Amino acid sequence: MAFEPPQRLARALGETAPDGDGWLEKLPEAARQAVALGELTVDRVQVPGGRTSLVVLVRRADGTPAVLKLAPPRFRPEAERAALAHWDGLGAVQLLEGPPTAGALLLERLHPDVSVRSLAEAKALLEAAGTVRRLWVEPPAGHTFESVADRTGRQAEAMRASAGARPEVAALVDAALAARAELLAGPPEHRLLHGTFRQSKVLAGERMPWLAVGPDPVVGERAFDLARLVRDRVEDLIASPSGATITRRRVKRLAESLELDQERLRGWTLFRAVESGARALRVGRTRDAELLLEFASWL
Repeated sequence: MAFEPPQRLARALGETAPDGDGWLEKLPEAARQAVALGELTVDRVQVPGGRTSLVVLVRRADGTPAVLKLAPPRFRPEAERAALAHWDGLGAVQLLEGPPTAGALLLERLHPDVSVRSLAEAKALLEAAGTVRRLWVEPPAGHTFESVADRTGRQAEAMRASAGARPEVAALVDAALAARAELLAGPPEHRLLHGTFRQSKVLAGERMPWLAVGPDPVVGERAFDLARLVRDRVEDLIASPSGATITRRRVKRLAESLELDQERLRGWTLFRAVESGARALRVGRTRDAELLLEFASWL
């Protein structure tokens, strides 16, 4: 079978490595090797798939459905492996024993086309919040996961560069960086976080109704993890004449339901929205940038 990367993946990888790193060219052979080593049978490549990995629906030697996921090193697949192993299926997709191939994960098969995003908004937020709560556990002893401070520090440097090149976003970048500095000034919270949690990262399963997938794990405070969820369905929020009010209500509701400080959630939501908007600008996704930065201005 030809393991050609979906266009969405190829486009996204081009944004993160514009000069190329050879991973896409090696991907078909890496996928064939992983399938052979794992004694897997391929059903199909998931399309449109994700922006950071190739997802292949497979069956194990005993016929059990599974998912083979291959990601380049810059998206930290070994950190994902470690987090999934630590969660051990509680709130997240189960890691299976798979092929000994770098960057390849074998996972339990969920329903890849059914996420909580398919639910009505209020219900989707409720189910997503209940799922992410299960993931907020103590990280394993001796872990090597990146901290929120370190990850956002790298992002802050890129944001400063964007502000220098585009004065129109400077005020929002300054506000986001000030919020980060204030948030990190307090005593740190050490929880293992999903890192990129949102509605589309929660899929329907058989073992549990909803399970999280696709973590980019990080250790820090829970409000950081919830911030991306606040802006889910941002296109609908921007299109609504009461989008700003809905957003502030969502911050309040999520903070209260998960017993988090509302102002800390608002601060991390601001930082993460501006960071995503500035990054979208850098790679030429102007429309996405406009949506994100307008959303950030409401906070």
